[in-house]
Amino acid sequence: MALQCGIVGLPNVGKSTLFNCLSHAKAQAANFPFCTIEPNVGVITVPDERLNRLAELVHPQRVVPTTVEIVDIAGLVKGAGRGEGLGNKFLANIRETDAILHVLRCFDDENIVHVDGRINPVKDKEIVDAELQIKDLETLEGRIHKVQKQAQTGGDKQARLTWETLLRYKEALEQGRNARSVHFETRDEQRIARELFLLTDKPVLYVCNVNEGDAVCGNRYVEAVRSALEGENAGILVVAAKTESEIAELETWAERQLFLAEAGLEESGVNRLIRSAYALLNLETFLTAGPQEVRAWTYPKGSKAPQCAGVIHTDFEKGFIRAEVIKYPDYLRYGSEAAVKEAGKMSVEGKDYVVQDGDIMHFRFNV
Repeated sequence: MALQCGIVGLPNVGKSTLFNCLSHAKAQAANFPFCTIEPNVGVITVPDERLNRLAELVHPQRVVPTTVEIVDIAGLVKGAGRGEGLGNKFLANIRETDAILHVLRCFDDENIVHVDGRINPVKDKEIVDAELQIKDLETLEGRIHKVQKQAQTGGDKQARLTWETLLRYKEALEQGRNARSVHFETRDEQRIARELFLLTDKPVLYVCNVNEGDAVCGNRYVEAVRSALEGENAGILVVAAKTESEIAELETWAERQLFLAEAGLEESGVNRLIRSAYALLNLETFLTAGPQEVRAWTYPKGSKAPQCAGVIHTDFEKGFIRAEVIKYPDYLRYGSEAAVKEAGKMSVEGKDYVVQDGDIMHFRFNV
C-alpha cells in the first residue's frame, strides 16, 4: 500500500529542509519563496526495529521495510484559492495526497525572512486553511446545486441525505472551520462525506518547526498552535528541522544516537513523524519472516486476515483458506518458527480474524 503524504505550508517555514531530512533527496532549500516549483517526491523507509530483531533470528537473504512517499509541495500564499502565486498547482498536488503534513514556523531567526514579515504560526495556519476552505466551498456549492431540487421536491431520501450532509459541511466552512471538524453518526453520512474528497477533510498533522533548544519542550508558538487546534481532529508534532538535517548527515547509527542524546532526545523527529503519519491514516504493519526475506506490510487498522493476504497478492485473498499467526513477542521468546509451533504458540485463524499490529503471518490459499 503506497502511502503519500504532502508537506505543505507557507514559504520559508522549513518544508524543504524537512523533506530533505525525510528522503535524503536534495530539494532546493533557499531563502526565498517558491524555491520548490515542482513537487519533489521522495520514498522513505518506515523505521521498524522489529524487522531487525527478526532478521537476527531468521538470517534472511533480504530485509524489506514498508515505505512512505513524501511530496514537497510548493509554498502557498494568500490568494491561492483564486489562483494567485502557485495556487492552482499547489491545490492540484495536495488533492492527490492521502494526508497532509502542515509545517508551521515556530522559531525566530532574523536571517530567514517570513513571507508576511512576522512570526505567527496560528495566523499561518489560518491562511493555508482559508485557501483550502475556499476550494472546498466551490466543490460543495457545485454539488448542492446539482442535488438541491431533487432533495427538496423529488422525495428521494438518498438525495435528501446527501443535501443535508453538504449543507452541514458548507455551514462549517463558512464559519472558518475545516471539514474534518464535522462529525457524522451514520454510515450513510460517512460514506457521502468520504466521496466528496474535500481538501480540509484530509487527515492532517501539524508539524511545529522549532529551534534545537525547543525540540524537547516546545515554546510559546507551539502552545499557541495547541490552543488553536482544540476541537479539530488533527495531530501535532514538534520537530527541529535544522537539527534533523544535521542528524541525517551523520554516517553511523552510533553517531546519530550520540547527537540525539546530547540534544536531550530519545529518537529522531523523522522517526516520530513517520509513525505519526501512519497513525494519522489509521495504518498498521504485519510481518512475514522466512529464509528468503523478512518483510513489513502496511494494512488499514481493523482489516481481517483475507484482506491482509490481499496486500501481498490478490490471489491470496481470493483463495484464502487460513492464516497461521505468531505474535511478535512469542517469536522473540522462542527464537524460531519451529520452536514457536512446538510451544503451541502459533494460532490458526480463519476469515474473521482481525489482524493485529506486529503479527507474523503465513497465509494458506488455493486458487
